[in-house]
Amino acid sequence: MNAPAQELEIAELAQSAGARGESELIEAAKRVAAVAARHADAVDREARFPAEAVEAMRQERLFSAMIPTAFGGDGLSLTGVARLCEAMAQGCASSAMIYAMHQSQVVCIVDHGANVAWQRDFLARMVSEQLLLASATSEENIGGNMRTSACAVDLVDNAFRIEKLAPTISYGKYSDAILVTARRHPDAPPSDQVLIVAPRETFTLEQRGVWNTLGMRGTCSEGHRLVASGIAEQILPTPFSKIADESMLPVSHTLWSAVWCGIASDAANRAHQFFRNQARGKPALPPSAARLSQVLTLIKMMQARLRESLANVEASQAERAARKASQSNDDDAPLAASIGINADLNMLKLAISQSALHVVQEALMICGMAGYKNDTPFSVGRHLRDLHSAPLMISNDRIELNTANLLLAQRAATGTI
Repeated sequence: MNAPAQELEIAELAQSAGARGESELIEAAKRVAAVAARHADAVDREARFPAEAVEAMRQERLFSAMIPTAFGGDGLSLTGVARLCEAMAQGCASSAMIYAMHQSQVVCIVDHGANVAWQRDFLARMVSEQLLLASATSEENIGGNMRTSACAVDLVDNAFRIEKLAPTISYGKYSDAILVTARRHPDAPPSDQVLIVAPRETFTLEQRGVWNTLGMRGTCSEGHRLVASGIAEQILPTPFSKIADESMLPVSHTLWSAVWCGIASDAANRAHQFFRNQARGKPALPPSAARLSQVLTLIKMMQARLRESLANVEASQAERAARKASQSNDDDAPLAASIGINADLNMLKLAISQSALHVVQEALMICGMAGYKNDTPFSVGRHLRDLHSAPLMISNDRIELNTANLLLAQRAATGTI
């Protein structure tokens, strides 16, 4: 079947199935959050994969929410997906983070693989089978610098093989496919990278180490030796540097931030309920009243900051789509705009990762020992431990240095209201 006919068939299937709207998907995410919440303490205590929540996501068909309707998905906007992440995070942080990381991989294929027959078929398969995608960008002796690779693609007669030693592959052994970075060929420099889509049947994993961490224990981010093989069409045609700038990092930073907002919101809700219980029937407000107002103000500021960045990313996506439709050279995009949005996303990550921690620390002070204990309705210990991962997911120190370099290229540090 040729590509136009295949896309028409997929679109007809999507139309017959009926793509869901944002409100319907949010209700589905809330149902997933309820399932996740029931198992969150066990997932955290046992450092196990949140199988029940992930199965609920699959049953609710949420893994394909961001895939365009032309391929059978729901075509949900990035802002809509962020709302799903925030809702799920109020049930279980690890479950929501897995969902956010999955969507950051989905967008790479949607944005940069839709012109390749194998990738189009895989998008349709992702919808029909509700596949869970993981990512392997870190590498031993390189660490978390996703812009360089030591391993390289060995491509001979349209067939490739790759071997990568990754210190972390979040939920890798539970995923249905892994997107892997590597040098374009054995003689390529470390920064000349490609991104490979490796379905479960094309790779093997050898676990190296265990995942026994302070928080986000359910993400099961063990290290692995990954060996993958396949055909050349599994390699996305766009250089990874461009995929990272246009798709992976904008979606990662916004959806991670949505997860952190959701964790902080759940802690704030617990603090609010504790405050109401303490204030009931008493002539004067408890001493924690001032802290609660500060917490809720900070939550609102975090959510507003996230909405602004989501709008900026979506506007940038629309501009790229317009240039593509007019067949203009994508390299003609204004450099200042690109620098500006990258700096904004970096600052979003820094702001939300730090503010969310502050919210939960204040919620702990409001709830006192009831929040400190692990067996009360007001416990926020898991929230606090999970959020300590936020400044470490792409180190804030590295992001601050990168942002400083970006700001040097800008004429003005701030805009107008």
